[in-house]
Amino acid sequence: MKRRTAVILLLWLALVSCSPSRIGEAAPDSASGSSPKETSTSAAGSVVGTAVRLSAGSALLDVTISEDNPATRDFLSMLPLTLIMEEFAGREKIADLPRPLHYEGSPGADPEVGDLIYFVPWGNLGFYYDTTGIGFSEQTIHLGRYNATPEELARFEGQEVRVELSR
Repeated sequence: MKRRTAVILLLWLALVSCSPSRIGEAAPDSASGSSPKETSTSAAGSVVGTAVRLSAGSALLDVTISEDNPATRDFLSMLPLTLIMEEFAGREKIADLPRPLHYEGSPGADPEVGDLIYFVPWGNLGFYYDTTGIGFSEQTIHLGRYNATPEELARFEGQEVRVELSR
């Protein structure tokens, strides 16, 4: 009897040690921002410097990824995608993503003009062109940089914008 109990205990321990999560831990929750999907660039190293192109008709905008964090990697894993950009508060263009990004472990940011950010509470992207009065927030995650005037950004407003890796 002792031997059978010992064998069962060993089998149980072997199964538990092969499990992706430990007993008592919750499984990763996609809404909480944990367990980011890996991008194809992650195997090769940092995603910093990755070029992302936005296009709508003849309007083009290139964004250079300038942060390597879970939110950035998850954003890149979603590409290509189509978004609708809109004006927000006279300071940024925003676009809703199809789902929230996995952001756990991504540092907050103090946005600057020309930043592409992810705003955690709303789950959207923001293209800042006026950061007057905006300060550091743990809920604002810096993804990349772009170079465009507010007038150039306005060309994307209200229409389908294709977002894809630039080749």
